[in-house]
Amino acid sequence: MSDGPSIQLQGVSLDRRAPLRDQIYQLVRSLIIIGQLRPGQPVNEIEIAEQLGVSRTPVREAVKRISDEGLINVFAQNGTFVTEISRKALEEAYIIRNALEMESVRRAAGQMTTREHEEALEDIIALHETAIMRRRFADAIRLDDQFHRYIAEINGLSMLWRAVDISKAQMDRGRYRALPSPGSGETTILQHRNILAALHAQDPQQAMEAMRLHLDTSLRNTLSLLGDNLD
Repeated sequence: MSDGPSIQLQGVSLDRRAPLRDQIYQLVRSLIIIGQLRPGQPVNEIEIAEQLGVSRTPVREAVKRISDEGLINVFAQNGTFVTEISRKALEEAYIIRNALEMESVRRAAGQMTTREHEEALEDIIALHETAIMRRRFADAIRLDDQFHRYIAEINGLSMLWRAVDISKAQMDRGRYRALPSPGSGETTILQHRNILAALHAQDPQQAMEAMRLHLDTSLRNTLSLLGDNLD
């Protein structure tokens, strides 16, 4: 018999005017990525529905969507469980993200014609640096993502960032499990500055090389820090 609920959602407020399935999707997906729902942990749709005070339908729809992203395994006879973090999944996520972000930064280099975009990216880097200094690592990861998302938005490619966000979920799980890693935050800041310098120069090749180095470093650090904890 279970000692208690596998997930604690009491007190979570849902906006009844917005689609419930989307809110539940974001909530459960976030809990998996930050590690509050751990690899191998069961995901009980009935329990989630009861705690949120909703029917099972939006929960089932949200879980199906998360399953499609490879974060949850659904076994017809045995139940639903958070997937393990595997080396293969991390490497596949990197391949997809690398391809998309190479194109994103290449296009952005040709769009940096005003100070507005450059100043926005400078502001994100400054906030990111402050978060690292104050050891607010969850904020640092959010601002890291904001930097990359803004580059996609320079091109008006919101769907590109959505595809990146889905593909990098496995890498994000690794990032949260690996925190804090001495020096990694400072390395990220330096690499973001290098990407920005290439964008400022409107040099697409330099921007792509800076982005590739940045993503390579992220994958290498995650694989190294998780080490034997990977499947």
